[in-house]
Amino acid sequence: MNHYEELCAALKAKPQRWLVTGAAGFIGSALVETLLRLDQEVVGIDSFETGRRENLDDVRRAVGDEAARRFTFIEADIRSLDACRRAADGVDVCLHQAALGSVPRSMDDPLSSHQANVDGFIHVLLAAREARVRRVVYASSSSVYGDHPALPKVEDQVGQPLSPYAATKRVDEIYAGVWQRSYGLELIGLRYFNVFGRRQDPNGPYAAVIPRWIARLAAGERCVIFGDGAQSRDFCLADRLRHRAPELCFAF
Repeated sequence: MNHYEELCAALKAKPQRWLVTGAAGFIGSALVETLLRLDQEVVGIDSFETGRRENLDDVRRAVGDEAARRFTFIEADIRSLDACRRAADGVDVCLHQAALGSVPRSMDDPLSSHQANVDGFIHVLLAAREARVRRVVYASSSSVYGDHPALPKVEDQVGQPLSPYAATKRVDEIYAGVWQRSYGLELIGLRYFNVFGRRQDPNGPYAAVIPRWIARLAAGERCVIFGDGAQSRDFCLADRLRHRAPELCFAF
């Protein structure tokens, strides 16, 4: 039995109550599915601004009726402190995925990005502290590295943010550090690099490249690459994230 399998067995032996914000997104729904399969009690919150109801329907079908009964969903926005307080009540660990993603979106509407990604983040932290949540694992972003030229990327080497979205995620990291030092809440930030996976929407102006390519290939169309084709990007499969959840969040 490897380390991950040991952690999964430990979680099954002693179930906990988890909060997943952004539960209807493709990352959030993957985490909800994994936790339900591990016999955990899960609370999800989502406003459906970017999440999709069908993602949660798919989770319920995937895990079955018995596991789905351990899932409580709250349709609400993390920009509401009261909603965050209701969601965090009795929770042991919070997986904070709710945000307005996309650099182009933040360039078009920086205020909405700030309200969701910074104000909403502080609401989650306030609710977690009041509910005595043990740990919050939150979605930061590779955009925090900004214009720093070094490769490979190292956690403590960050440059200037290059978009309002990047600025919101950098502010989140600053607040997380302050919250941990000031209030003792355990926080872990994950700087995602171009996440893709099941239930990711290939449509809309902010769709990522992998689902767009897959949709084109499925339709018998050619993929479109801008530039000279020599670019390189790092991509992270959402299933890898959900398989890491117990390791990041469980403490013996």
